[in-house]
Amino acid sequence: MRLSEAQRAQFETDGYLVVENILPPALLDRIKGEYATLLDGLYDDWRAQGKVPPAKGDFFDKLLTSYAAGCDWFQPMDISLPGDEVAVDTPFHFGPAVFDMVTHAGLLDVVQDLIGPEITSNPIQHVRMKPPAGGLRDTEARAHIMATDWHQDRAVALEEGDKTTMVTVWLAITDATLENGCLQVIPGRPQMYPHCPKRQTAIADGCLNLTKAQPLPVKAGGAVIFHPLTPHASRDNVSDAFRWSFDVRYNVTGQPTGRPHFPDFIARSQTQPQQVLTDWHDWRDLWINARARLASQAHIPIHRWSSDAPACA
Repeated sequence: MRLSEAQRAQFETDGYLVVENILPPALLDRIKGEYATLLDGLYDDWRAQGKVPPAKGDFFDKLLTSYAAGCDWFQPMDISLPGDEVAVDTPFHFGPAVFDMVTHAGLLDVVQDLIGPEITSNPIQHVRMKPPAGGLRDTEARAHIMATDWHQDRAVALEEGDKTTMVTVWLAITDATLENGCLQVIPGRPQMYPHCPKRQTAIADGCLNLTKAQPLPVKAGGAVIFHPLTPHASRDNVSDAFRWSFDVRYNVTGQPTGRPHFPDFIARSQTQPQQVLTDWHDWRDLWINARARLASQAHIPIHRWSSDAPACA
């Protein structure tokens, strides 16, 4: 899949694109199957510990039951280590179907049209499975579980990545709709806004004209692609079903990723094709090694903003 000249022009002007049918249905099915197997194992363990009742219903029923019981399925399902303390046994998920998603040729074609052929898979990446908002705990504040505050992706990486050529690709595994909390953006290519530690790291109050917010529904298999300076947020999930997506990032190889203590890899290259990572086991091992290293050293903060900044007063 390649972008048209009109699509490239829109990205340059508005800072985002919605591209349908990037991931084929067969790959979506493999991803869902991989996660169903993962959840079955987690649920069996929680059941053995007396934390959850016997399993009933489908994948999403198990997720809801587990969440209500206080069992954390997010981190074991995430494709990253957490931004807070890392332990030697901190769980995560790296499997063949997710690797095939991150390195899918059609997806990389689109990325190449925006940043060129030397493509690194950036380590700032997450799974997002958002339950219906009505069932969330009052204390829930994780951006990967609930609606996200307005922010810019460049601002939630370290300052060394501020000049890196990068794009975020938000991939819909289930349909993302107005009701279940699709992404919304404010079109344009603005400067970096100051951010504050709110419920999440968020753009300081008064910086944005929210009347310009543009919701971006997209079908399963499609993607929202945006520039790292494009302000965006996700809406509340007011439906009665989960909304499932991944957000992954890509940058020009050799440029700082903005999270240097997490592993990246070369996903496509015309100049050094022998360096392209092709085995999902190698991807997983990069993260296993990073976990062991980070668990043995002082915590490395991933956010640069402090609440005592003038914009946060």
